[in-house]
Amino acid sequence: MALDGIVIANIVAELNEALAGARISKIAQPEADELLFTFKGSGGQQRLLLSAGASLPLIYLSSVNKPSPLTAPNFCMLLRKHIGNGRIIRIWQPGLERIVRFEIEHYNEMGDLCRKELILELMGKHSNLIFCDDKGMIIDSIKHVSAQTSSVREVLPGRSYFVAVTQEKCDPLSTSEEEFCAAVFSKPMPLFKAIYSSYTGVSPVIAEELCHRAGLESAQSANTIGTAEQLHLYRRFELLMEDVREHRFCPLIVYDRDRTPVEFSSVPLTMYADLEQANFNSASEMLEQYFSMRNTVTRIRQKSSDLRRIATTALDRCRKKYELQSRQLKDTEKREKYRVYGELINTYGYGVEPGAKSFEALNYYTNETMTVPLDDTLSAHENAQKYFDKYNKLKRTYEALSEHIQETEAEIAQLESICTFMDMALSEDDLVQVREELMDAGYIRRKYTGKKARITSKPFHYVSSDGFDIYVGKNNYQNDELTFKIAGNSDWWFHAKGAPGSHVIIKTNGREVPDRTFEEAARLAAHYSRNRNAEKVEIDYVEKKHVKKPNGAKPGFVVYYTNYSMMIDSDISGIQCLQTN
Repeated sequence: MALDGIVIANIVAELNEALAGARISKIAQPEADELLFTFKGSGGQQRLLLSAGASLPLIYLSSVNKPSPLTAPNFCMLLRKHIGNGRIIRIWQPGLERIVRFEIEHYNEMGDLCRKELILELMGKHSNLIFCDDKGMIIDSIKHVSAQTSSVREVLPGRSYFVAVTQEKCDPLSTSEEEFCAAVFSKPMPLFKAIYSSYTGVSPVIAEELCHRAGLESAQSANTIGTAEQLHLYRRFELLMEDVREHRFCPLIVYDRDRTPVEFSSVPLTMYADLEQANFNSASEMLEQYFSMRNTVTRIRQKSSDLRRIATTALDRCRKKYELQSRQLKDTEKREKYRVYGELINTYGYGVEPGAKSFEALNYYTNETMTVPLDDTLSAHENAQKYFDKYNKLKRTYEALSEHIQETEAEIAQLESICTFMDMALSEDDLVQVREELMDAGYIRRKYTGKKARITSKPFHYVSSDGFDIYVGKNNYQNDELTFKIAGNSDWWFHAKGAPGSHVIIKTNGREVPDRTFEEAARLAAHYSRNRNAEKVEIDYVEKKHVKKPNGAKPGFVVYYTNYSMMIDSDISGIQCLQTN
């Protein structure tokens, strides 16, 4: 989600506490639409990231220093000239607008004390960083907006700065019950949409949360809500705004089942009570963590796109080949009928008249009379030989196809597991062994550079609530290594039944494993499998000594003939993870 007015209010409160009176010691512009300020104050050195990116406008205190170009862009040079050693006087947000204004005090070339204002507008594709003098005249901006670009407002040096009003929205911090009811409940649209389209700085997520807190269906039409429900919703709205006014914030990130961040907020999101939520001490820490994780997921998706395309193309081809082979195999089912025809002709053919097109005979395999078709141009012996030739041909086809289908099934299983492990990858290192497996299987041509790929990825390492080490393979090669090199015969082995996924090992060290540890290992096996999003996953588990690898089997493929099973969910939020890389 994008930053809404409540998260920005949280950030502004933090910045006033951290940067009030601080001096600007460094200004950098690492990206075309991004500034990185370094401040020095009573609280030590702080870095502030301001981004006016169209797709991802941001503001937060950053713990990371970004490299800057050797030659600073013009806007950066201008800021250095005017406010290079300036002092922060005030940071404020008008209402709940997605705008942050920095009032900065500095000395000009004549030694006179001056004030300037830097304004960050976080409005999607209209985001901008605008530098103004104390009279509200624009000195410059990181993005110039001419009359040809916007008919609403020009953002050019020498123009007066003002906030463009394109939508008639109310200020949520100063609304009354009458104004709320008139603004929201008169609209023939879904209730949550009526809320966020009526009030500045309220996002769709916050509107959904308000409906949830009030026990109302967010999709129902706003103009059908009863009077009692209207009052109840307004009370929830007013309580939320009171928290914002009093700076009672609760920065948090909501994660889905595979630990991917799905939402962030500065107020509790009770509608996500069934998902894992992590609380943070500051909104800056929350935003830095959220976008770092989102960027990691995006980067891994981009890095794996070529591998994913190769694997999915090969998988589609194998599935089509399997369908064709299955149809051909079905055609061979009639081979036994041809053999019986040939044997019946040899047995009873002496009584068949020349030129007959069929004859009836007792099938001594079933004790039933059956009609045997004949070619009237052939003798009985030749008809029998013709059926035996058909039988032998179909028999050879059946034997060859049976072998080919097993190979195709193994190939499909391998490619499905590769796709599953690509979805689990948390870093580029996790993709190295996946690429190696595709090379070894012949899907990618290996380039002989004289250097082997550097393998740094290691299995996941968890510790159960009872103190047992649990290891989880990230790919087929790690699965084999875990099962046949790391695990001892008395260790326990887990895997999702009938689905590609990780091998999970409990290291027992000769101790008896309690039920809770069995359940946690099963949850890990469910989570790191293709069925991770299912409500319940069937898990097979067995002592490792019963797990075997057939000769010539694909990486990660094993067999076992005796096992236990359990049905379990894939929630691993309560299991301690010691190592992810």
